Amino acid sequence: MSDLDKIMALVPTTLERFRLDGKVALAVGGNRGLGQAMALALAAAGADVCVIGRGPEGLQETASAITSLGRKGMSIAADVTDEDQVEHMVAKMVETYGRIDILVNSQGAVHLQPTIEFDTEAWQRVIDVNLKSLFLCCKHVGRVMLTRGKGKIINISSVRGFQGRAEDPAYAPSKGAVNQLTHSLSIEWGPRGINVNAIAPVFTRTAMAAPILDDPVKRNWVLSRIPMKRLGELDDLFGPVVFLASEASNFVNGHVLLVDGGWVGA
Repeated sequence: MSDLDKIMALVPTTLERFRLDGKVALAVGGNRGLGQAMALALAAAGADVCVIGRGPEGLQETASAITSLGRKGMSIAADVTDEDQVEHMVAKMVETYGRIDILVNSQGAVHLQPTIEFDTEAWQRVIDVNLKSLFLCCKHVGRVMLTRGKGKIINISSVRGFQGRAEDPAYAPSKGAVNQLTHSLSIEWGPRGINVNAIAPVFTRTAMAAPILDDPVKRNWVLSRIPMKRLGELDDLFGPVVFLASEASNFVNGHVLLVDGGWVGA
């Protein structure tokens, strides 16, 4: 069979590779903002999705929306900075679905303050939410995936994982660490069938970004830094998360995918 014949035999499967039918996804932080949008995108692509949040706010609403898309929706309230709660959450997922095919870590916290005045407790909270909880979820979901020799892990980073900024000794460093944790896990687990990647969005219209984007001066500065001259929208994450969760990305590992309108390259 010639190379052309081999390609022609595979080409008809191109779009099918993006489908997630029969897959089970766990979306941490899936009760609002970026996490909610990505959880719904995974469901629209065919996956059953369990959404995780610290409290009940938005959880049942998101699970019901997943069900309305024809998929099995489930929600669990858990503090993923607590290892015992993470273990319980993963055990409940396995009990319900039998496996976890996809993990999306979209939990996040931010605090900005002049460094010499920066509240130490606030610094620890940002590190715990953005990095510790992500590590714990990767650790315990990764254990489940490794027993099957297959899985997709998608960590949500930020353009701040590539760039520092004034009065930000917590959020930007935590996202830089997310990038490096993604690289380290991809090296360790890639040979065992687990793809570990990350998505790094720019400022996107969410409640977390509102304090900056609702300020006309700060908003105009943000727009001046983005070559495409617009803010990120929630649906800008649909394609990237489905791609990294699907068979279409089987040879993509250890990559941090910028969804930033050109911010980092400018």
